[in-house]
Amino acid sequence: MFSLPFARSLLAACRPSTWSSPLGPALSSPSLVFARGRHQLAPRSVKFIKRHKGVLPVPTGGSTKGTTLAFGDWGIRVKGNGMRITAKQLKSADEALKRKLKSIKGAKVYMRVFPDIPVCIKGNETRMGKGKGSFEYWATRVAPGRVIFELGGVPIREELAREALRLACDKLPTIMEFIDRKAPPRLGNMLITPELPADVNPQQTISP
Repeated sequence: MFSLPFARSLLAACRPSTWSSPLGPALSSPSLVFARGRHQLAPRSVKFIKRHKGVLPVPTGGSTKGTTLAFGDWGIRVKGNGMRITAKQLKSADEALKRKLKSIKGAKVYMRVFPDIPVCIKGNETRMGKGKGSFEYWATRVAPGRVIFELGGVPIREELAREALRLACDKLPTIMEFIDRKAPPRLGNMLITPELPADVNPQQTISP
């Protein structure tokens, strides 16, 4: 009734696919698997590639977490308005820091933020409707006072640290400030300085 080549092609079309995704049955189609390159700043895996735009985090409760140094001796933090920083901008700043500190053996660069928010864009002059735009790049939201980069690992001179972090600031889209271990935490645009007891003279220096 059927020729042999036609019967084989019909059998192959009716046979169910044996390919399965390691991420689960929800991503069992090869076109839905998201893969990143080894050089990219991106999450390893995401459940949904599209997300709401969201708003910048505002510490209304008075939290100062993430506004002081935790790993290094020098760093930069956001002094201007909060901003959405892309993975490409963070990668450029990180490369500028590592290039400047290449001659110092043991120097480390700590990135305190990570781009894990997918940004979707629709083309210009597109009619309304027909769903959300396609995925474009990864980004992260930073609030005023958030530490972005830190330098440490080995003792680094302040002049060299300032120059390296200045090159990194040129790659970022907002105003930054240079800080050290003695810098007080920041709440928005306000510095939180510790209150001294009433019987302590502010002009007097206290030695440890």
